[in-house]
Amino acid sequence: MKALGYGVYLQFLMDIRSRSLLITCYLVPLLFFLMMGSVFTSIMPKSQETLMASMTVMGVSMGAYIGLPPSIAEIYGTDIKKMYMANHIPAYFAVLSLFLSAFIHLMIMSTLIYILSPLLFNAICPIHPVFYFMMLILFVLVSLSIACILGLVVSNQAKLTMVSQIIFLPSIILSGIMFPTSLLPSFLQTIGQCFPATWGYLLLIEKPLHLSNILILLIFLIVALGICYVLLRSIRSSFCHFK
Repeated sequence: MKALGYGVYLQFLMDIRSRSLLITCYLVPLLFFLMMGSVFTSIMPKSQETLMASMTVMGVSMGAYIGLPPSIAEIYGTDIKKMYMANHIPAYFAVLSLFLSAFIHLMIMSTLIYILSPLLFNAICPIHPVFYFMMLILFVLVSLSIACILGLVVSNQAKLTMVSQIIFLPSIILSGIMFPTSLLPSFLQTIGQCFPATWGYLLLIEKPLHLSNILILLIFLIVALGICYVLLRSIRSSFCHFK
């Protein structure tokens, strides 16, 4: 545990200096928040009720799907992973360090949006802040778990960028954070329900507050973690076979 904690600490420090992470986890989400927050609240005053949740979902989705997979692919898609294996470092160590570091950064970004939304745009704060952050943590964990799958499966950076966009863009367009999903055709509403962003947004706005929404995100998380486990075992087995 000490080794993992130290690894996460080092990864967190390296991520702070990373331009890619700065752009995907802080710069773009916060700039989008500042710009769209002004637009939404001036055109649709009622958006103050959902502004915090919608901007958070966008920031988390970008940081997870665009920011994390390239870092994972850089290790597990190249010979760098052999250095880990040769030194008897567990196959999960690198991805878990990246996962936890990204989790901390996304929580910091989401907390900034939580603090700034009512100050800058008179956004309405959640009725139950503890529940809000519990659901936020769950949504971040689900998003990062899916991002880990992308980084472990797609090693080519060009293809990874395309696949990440295929996940990210529908998450933003079909989740309801830009406009109500009721305006979409029924088949697009159904497609939107295949993305965690849709369920995360419903939980963050606390409307409707159904246990089934939480259960769906938990299923996403369990399935994604299971896939990551299988992929890491496969990577470890292939390396042992290579040796």
